[in-house]
This record gives sequence, C-alpha cells and structure tokens, in this order.
Amino acid sequence: MEVSYHLIVCIVVFSYVSEDRFVSTTSLNRVERAVEKYSNKYDKFDVAGVLASARLVKRYGDCLMDRGPCPPEGRFLKDIVPDAIATECSKCNNIQKKQAGLILQHLLLHYRPLFLELCDKYDPTGKARKQYGIDTNEADEYEDYDEA
Repeated sequence: MEVSYHLIVCIVVFSYVSEDRFVSTTSLNRVERAVEKYSNKYDKFDVAGVLASARLVKRYGDCLMDRGPCPPEGRFLKDIVPDAIATECSKCNNIQKKQAGLILQHLLLHYRPLFLELCDKYDPTGKARKQYGIDTNEADEYEDYDEA
C-alpha cells in the first residue's frame, strides 16, 4: 500500500511540475524573444517617395536628430533604430531590411553630412560602420552603392 501511495504522489508531483505554468514561463519567454519582430505597420510606407524629396529627407532627418517634430513613421523609426543597430536588424522583417538598405544607400550617396550626423548619434562607437565597412570620410565620392 505504501508503494502505491508514493507512486501516486510522484505522478501528481510530476504532472504538477510539468504543467504549463512551470514549464512555459521561461520557455515561452525565450520563444517570444526569438520570434519578436518590429511592427509591420509601416511596411507599405513609400520610402522611395520620401527619398525623392529633399524637403522630406530634411524633415525626417531633423526628426531623427531631435531638431524638429516627428511624423508617426519618424517616431517609429526613431524608436527602433538604436535596437536595430545593436541587434543587426534581427527583429526586422525582409521588407524592413530592404527599406533600411534603400535609406542607408541614399543617405550615404546623396546626403553624406546627414548620414554622418546619424552615425554619430545612433552608432557612436562606430561598431556598425566597421562591421559593414562603411567609410565615413566625407571627401570620398561614390557613384553607386557598390563603391560605398
């Protein structure tokens, strides 16, 4: 009788420990962090349209540099840029990675002073610039992104 009692206690303890509230708290947090992504709310935003307008590039640049008001998309970008740089855009979806590439390419080629200001603010150690081989020498002239 005593053996069956211990067996029942072991089964109850095992089932209690293996319930979701014990196993899932840590496990689910890890899974959530692993698949955490930035909001896709602005994935259809017309990045090319902004980049085609010097006035809009200046407006968003001023937003990111804390020199002017931020439209909602600018606030979103401003909120995620530090984390995106620190995590190598690991939370970015494919559309966001493509948009980031377009923005960086355009700023590097056509708005070098703004690009350098943004680098100083959001990549002060230069880690990302070194990792991606981005030269911050203002004197360099590039004809296309492949040379940059």
